[in-house]
Amino acid sequence: MNKQKTILDIAAMKQQREKISVLTAYDYPFAKLMDQAGIDMILVGDSVGSVVSGYDNTLPVTMEEMIYHTKAVARASEQALIIADMPFMSYQVSVAEARMNAGRLVKEAGAHAVKLEGGQPVAETIGAIVAIDIPVVAHIGLTPQSIHRMGGFKVQGRQEEQAKQILADAKAVEDAGAFAVVLEGIPRDLAKEVTESLSIPTIGIGAGADCDGQVLVIHDILGLCDKYSPKFVKRFADISGTVSQGISDYIDEVKSGDFPTIDHSFK
Repeated sequence: MNKQKTILDIAAMKQQREKISVLTAYDYPFAKLMDQAGIDMILVGDSVGSVVSGYDNTLPVTMEEMIYHTKAVARASEQALIIADMPFMSYQVSVAEARMNAGRLVKEAGAHAVKLEGGQPVAETIGAIVAIDIPVVAHIGLTPQSIHRMGGFKVQGRQEEQAKQILADAKAVEDAGAFAVVLEGIPRDLAKEVTESLSIPTIGIGAGADCDGQVLVIHDILGLCDKYSPKFVKRFADISGTVSQGISDYIDEVKSGDFPTIDHSFK
């Protein structure tokens, strides 16, 4: 059995040029499968709002929901590093509230680290959370909690000023003490520049192959989310058809009386 990964292991992977694998999980069964397969980090993302709860975006997700799902994932992990997203308005109001909510995700839910969105504007908050010994993953570029400001889920950093800001954001979160940073929805060349400029690992999602690692949503790679299909998603399996067929077969056998048989009954 592999030992539980730490933030020091993740840092070493960048230095050793070993790519870092990350997937989202929101429940025990999927987290268990990932952990047994050898995933490096599991992100309990606020994407749970879209792919599990059916919201149009991540904004409605609450701290209580994040704690519930993180608890389930943490129970399954024996070797993966567990990161919990801080949901919208759990860290923006005040540094004190951000610290409290980060602490809840570690103390109550069992996360090893937290993730929050933003660059320079949240650098002070990142530093304050790190100062109470809670590891932080930053998230810059396309930040889903900022969809109203950005006008939707749009690639960031194509314009020169945007690119400069993303580079500044990357440096700011590193200086604040983040141990890794997610780069979402930015041009590949810019992600490469950010990755080479930082000593901390970059985890890409729609940011090209030059990042130190990659993260995707589990429902996307298994074909379980039909609400949208971003360009950067690759389906590694398509199990929605198998699931639908199994449900249809169950309904048919219940209706026909073919299930349950004597083999499924007690004497």
